[in-house]
Formats: sequence, structure tokens, C-alpha cells
Amino acid sequence: MDLKVRSTSEYKNISLEETLKTLGTSMDGIPESEAGNRLRTFGYNEIQEQKKNSLFEFLLRYWGPMPWLLELAMGLSLILGHYLEGIIIFALLTLNAVIGHKHSSSSQKAVELLKKKLAVRAKVLRDGKWTMKEAREIVPGDIIAVKLGDIVPADAMIVNGELSVDQSALTGESLPASAHQSDIVYSGSVLRQGEARCAVVNTGGNTFFGKTAELVRTAQPKSHQEEVMMAIVKYMMYLGLAASVVVSLYALMMHTGILTILSFVVIFLMGAVPVALPAVLTIVQAVGAMELAKKGALVTRLDSIEDAASIDVLCLDKTGTITQNRLSVTDSIPFSGHKKEDVVRIASMASKEEGMDIIDLAVIEYAKKTGIDLNAYRQVSYTPFNPSIKRTEAVVEADGRQFRAVK
Repeated sequence: MDLKVRSTSEYKNISLEETLKTLGTSMDGIPESEAGNRLRTFGYNEIQEQKKNSLFEFLLRYWGPMPWLLELAMGLSLILGHYLEGIIIFALLTLNAVIGHKHSSSSQKAVELLKKKLAVRAKVLRDGKWTMKEAREIVPGDIIAVKLGDIVPADAMIVNGELSVDQSALTGESLPASAHQSDIVYSGSVLRQGEARCAVVNTGGNTFFGKTAELVRTAQPKSHQEEVMMAIVKYMMYLGLAASVVVSLYALMMHTGILTILSFVVIFLMGAVPVALPAVLTIVQAVGAMELAKKGALVTRLDSIEDAASIDVLCLDKTGTITQNRLSVTDSIPFSGHKKEDVVRIASMASKEEGMDIIDLAVIEYAKKTGIDLNAYRQVSYTPFNPSIKRTEAVVEADGRQFRAVK
């Protein structure tokens, strides 16, 4: 079947039945043969990265404003017959390229290894049978089963079931969102509660996450470090040119030969080029990257260290970036003569750890920290939070008597 690519937002506006018809699928999934055809059409369910030629990447390190200056200095040295100086400059230029390329390659390998370790698998219905597949092999039209703790492998519409979905990685919202039949769940979201069958509507770069990732691929601007170095070189060149003019005028007045004057001019211009500066800065950045690696920060681009150091104002997403995206209880405020321990005890009785509700987990964790023995109480029944009653409650038994705890 010839499927047309639709944006995920379009599927939000059509019914479940129409979605299944559009995707050419059913409640029994698609045949394995059709899945193969769609895999060839839509590609793997992953964000495509630009493959880089290692040799080309290395040679590119000889191209740029600072390498040009070093190459100019090397050329002038060779023209004047200063071969040793030319070799030294070439060695510094190559050292700079080798250090940068080696660090970039090792960082990229570490990232690839991390991706393999974090590879997601999904439960897929094909030919009427459930099988476990790598998430990258999922195609539009697949019926997948998701449950508590799973990462949603692709944009999908819920066929049946109810879910509590953590979409903080996409929206920044820390509290989970409820999703029901015909609702869309997005690739990369984490399921906090429930289980459901879903029909995959988009994969890879066509997902909401994939579109977002494409937006952040921007051209590399000139770094602040490069701007500073070029400013230094510019001022040095001005001084070198001024000195060359003065010396040339004086030499002409003294009837000095043209070749001798040119030799002095070349020497002044070479002196304006900071030959060792790029290599020194690269080594300093590499050392900084190694120190950051010891603290768990993986630097994939050496220039990013300098970029971070020059930041005046940093605008970023809060949830899960500068916070842990975890709710926690820090204190309780009792009323009517009750103690703090009473508030925490009753709140923990009206919480259920197995339900994986983030508020319940925060309350239970705080109760354990304060030394409350939860094993002394047994939940006879438990009613999770409901928007209509606006509370969570449980019937609890302790010392042979029952009572109700409400939160």
C-alpha cells in the first residue's frame, strides 16, 4: 500500500477508525512482508545523522582562519629558506589537528557505544502474533504494546487502554499527562502508569521529536575564541605593516637593495602570526575536556568548552535539565494540634508504591526518611486520585481495627 507521510498533528484531528484506514492496518497489525516494504520506504525508526568521512574531517582541520595564518607563516619561512622554522610550524599545525581530531573521534565512539547500550526494544503485533523488535525496525501502521516504565518508541495513537505519560523531555512539563483512546503519545515519552495498544503513525525524522531535533541543527557560528585570536592577529598585523613601512622608507633612504627590504618585511609579517597559540589553546581545551570527563560530562566538540565559558546569560529548559524531574517532600505543616509525623503517616497510608504515582512515591520516600514504619499498616483497599472526587483514599488496617486515610 502506498502511504503518504502526514504530520503527527494531522492524526490528532481524525478518528481512530480513519487513522487505521489511512495507515492500512488493523487490530491484528500488518504482515511481516508489508513491514519490510514500509521499512524500505520510510527508513529505520531513528534520527538520521550525517555520516562524516574521518579523513575528510581531519583534513578540514587544516582549513580555517587560524590554520591559514600558520600556513602563511610556514610558506614565508620556506620562501626565505628557513626550512627548520617551516617544519616546526607544520608540526605545530599537525599537532593541533591531531589532538582535535583524536578527541572528537573518541567522543563520537563513546556516544555510539552509549546509544547501543540504550537501544530500545518494543513489543510489536505482526501477522497476528506478538514479537519483540528493536525500536528502529518499527514502521508506520505497526500495532505496539506499551506499559508502565516503557519509552514510547514512535509517535502513536492509542487503540485501547489508558496511560499516564511523562512528556517532560518534549514539553518541559514535570507532571504526567493522561492519555486515552484516540489520543497521540509521542516518541521519547516515558510511561508512568497504565498499559495500552497503539497504532504507530510516524517514525524517525517524521516524529514530533524528530522534527524538533531537525530544528536545532544550525550552522556553526564563529567561536568567541576564534574572534579574539583574529583580533590579536589583526592588531599584530597592523603593527607589523607599520613597522615594515617605516623600515622600508628608512632602507630606501639608505639606498638598501629591494631584496633586503623584502626580507625585513617578511620577517615583520611572520612576527605578527602567533604560531604556537592555536596548538596551546587546543591542548588546554583537551585537558579541560579530560577533567570534565572525570566528572561525567562528555565533550564532543572542544570549542564547546570555550563557548560555555563565555556565556553571560543561559536560557534553557528547567525540567530534567537543571532539575532531576523528581518531586520530593521537604516538610509537613500540621493543624489542630496534630504532629508532623501524623500528617506524614496518614499521607503515606493513602499512597501506593506499586502504582508508581510520582506524588505517592515522594510521600512514601519522605515517610521512610522520617523513620515511619509502613509495614505496621496494611491497605485493605485503595482508591487512586480521581478528578471528580479530588482526593486519594485508602482503607487501612492496624492493630485489628480499620480506618480510612484520605490525601
